[in-house]
Amino acid sequence: MVEPLRAGERLLSPYDPAPAEVLRGASKEKVVLVCEHAGLAVPKRLGDLGLGAEDREKHIGWDIGAGAVARRMAEILDAPTVLQAYSRLVIDCNRPPDAPDAMVEISDGIAVPGNMSLGKRDRSARIKEVFDPFQAKVTALLTSAPRRAVFSIHSFTPWLGGNKRPWDVGFLFRADSRTSHELRRFLLEAEPSLLIGMNQPYQIDDASDWFVPHHGEAAGLAHSLIEIRNDLILDERGQARWADRLAGAITRLMKELPHGADKKHSTGS
Repeated sequence: MVEPLRAGERLLSPYDPAPAEVLRGASKEKVVLVCEHAGLAVPKRLGDLGLGAEDREKHIGWDIGAGAVARRMAEILDAPTVLQAYSRLVIDCNRPPDAPDAMVEISDGIAVPGNMSLGKRDRSARIKEVFDPFQAKVTALLTSAPRRAVFSIHSFTPWLGGNKRPWDVGFLFRADSRTSHELRRFLLEAEPSLLIGMNQPYQIDDASDWFVPHHGEAAGLAHSLIEIRNDLILDERGQARWADRLAGAITRLMKELPHGADKKHSTGS
């Protein structure tokens, strides 16, 4: 059992990883990549959250393969990239922090004992020490140089709640539908057999999503949340194949975006 935090105590210790890992932070490339569910770390104070390693390493704990795909895409595109180090079971960085599933108690039928009946102080610590620093790193990259597009890299499980999810990849969007439809077009021109879901396997809304409303739309940039079926990116070969596909589609997209789409960087004033 995890002891609740006392007044003045911190969640993260000096031995815990930083919430956000930044790759190519100095790059002036117009594309920024984000991966909210890249990591499996759990703060030492939280132990194993009451779960065995087998459960923590399932799709409930992270987006399997997504971090590896994002890393390769960062290399191909020379894109500044932010990856979350902590498991989504600690706090989901693509959820509003007050959402019911931001610190989920039961995920895909698996109970998470370390998240049961969290008090206000413990919830606030996860927000302040994990969620907020990660989002701040994303904002910093989006405003440190002129940018034109931002993409969030995720993966999804082929089966959820007994329902099959057949798509190879999905593009999630709301106000900016053009970007996702263009990426779909470019992928299908290269590989017509791909099964691509538009707003599948999820749909975007303010109550359950963070990246699209608070980064893509708020920054006024071309954007899409990209979901790859995780059985396609379990190994290095699959990860490289999908990173190459998506990087190629993004490269084509950037050539077609109007130059007026550049978002000027903040001067800090």
